[in-house]
Amino acid sequence: MYAIIGAGPMGLACARNLQKQGIAFTGFELHSDVGGLWDIDNPHSTMYETAHLISSKRMTEFAEFPMADSVAPYPSHQELKTYFRNFVDHFGLREHYEFDTRVIRVEPVGEEGEQWQITTEHNGEQKIRTFDGVMIANGTLHTPNKPALPGNFEGELMHSADYRSPEVFRTKRVLIIGCGNSGADIAVDAVHHAHSVDMSLRRGYYFLPKFLKGRPIDTLGGKLKLPRPIKQRLDALLIRTVMGKPSDYGLPDPDYRMYESHPVINSLILHHLGHGDIQPRRSIERVEGKTVHFSDGESVEYDLILTATGYLLDYPFIDRKHLNWPEQGDAPRLYLNMLHPYYDNLFLMGMVEATGLGWEGRNQQARLAALYIRKQQDGAAGAGRIQQKKREHAGERLDGGYNYIKLARMAYYVNKDAYLDALAEDIAELESDSVDIG
Repeated sequence: MYAIIGAGPMGLACARNLQKQGIAFTGFELHSDVGGLWDIDNPHSTMYETAHLISSKRMTEFAEFPMADSVAPYPSHQELKTYFRNFVDHFGLREHYEFDTRVIRVEPVGEEGEQWQITTEHNGEQKIRTFDGVMIANGTLHTPNKPALPGNFEGELMHSADYRSPEVFRTKRVLIIGCGNSGADIAVDAVHHAHSVDMSLRRGYYFLPKFLKGRPIDTLGGKLKLPRPIKQRLDALLIRTVMGKPSDYGLPDPDYRMYESHPVINSLILHHLGHGDIQPRRSIERVEGKTVHFSDGESVEYDLILTATGYLLDYPFIDRKHLNWPEQGDAPRLYLNMLHPYYDNLFLMGMVEATGLGWEGRNQQARLAALYIRKQQDGAAGAGRIQQKKREHAGERLDGGYNYIKLARMAYYVNKDAYLDALAEDIAELESDSVDIG
């Protein structure tokens, strides 16, 4: 019996693939239903009322369970909540989950971690059970990164994780720090409610429109595989031709090449910058009361500061040493971002980000994990070869030659094509090998 922690997209992919392999499992979910962060009613969700996918539905959905044609190209969180509930009901996965259940501790049993002991809590009652293995799939976007401001702000301070409705901005002077995809979305929301909206950036971003030539931008191209340097230059030139440079809108230009950080899929932010609805600001030098002093010498008063500064990897129920996570490292060192070099029954699922990977890419990750479990149980030689491979190559990065910027959130970023190719290679090896090693 395996345990799955989480019932978001990654947890559901794990459940479906274990089901396909005939491997018994129990899932644990903190909320009362499936969907993870995409269920805004989940008190642990970081979703906001206006949120939509930043990748299109056809590039994101599970291949064996397509979204309906009636669903918008960039679905809202309400549509996705329904999608995941229909997914579990269609495949009969709900009955395998224990909802409203918190995982408190995950600990290895035996020197080699032959099994895992899991302590859970439901309705105030704790239960300790032993499982043959664990698939950790509780997500990467639930513990906000909250860097301290240089000074004391006397207004309202919040992180994007706590943002739900643009009503919070009504009549206020607002400063948004950071401009990832959530930061850009929230800034656009604020424009229609706040007295004023400013945005402070320390570095530049590449901004892409959601639609190009009437189609979702992530559905264009891809048929012709170009060498990495050529693709970077051509795509950057195309976007610059269509959108202009960030500095045309008062923002800093990126000091790295395209695809070396996750792009912002939002053209409305530039629209509002160009119309003066959002004022660009430089990095913050210090904060005094309600006054923020910027690095260019300007000073402005604000009622509310929202930090869109991302999230930290956090697995509070398991000791970092069991994840092969260096003390000074930003992420665990695993093979394919998922397979532990020494534990053969511990899987860290979903600790992977890549432009265009979608849920199907994560489904292929779960497919490999479930297949590896099955082949171990069958005593197939391929499982032994994967064991050797993951011990020799743990922590190696499948970056496809891209020089990703050095940020904590990029520590588990991969190149989609390189990553999917590596998954496919190992899947093919396991599927074609049933030689007994006993």
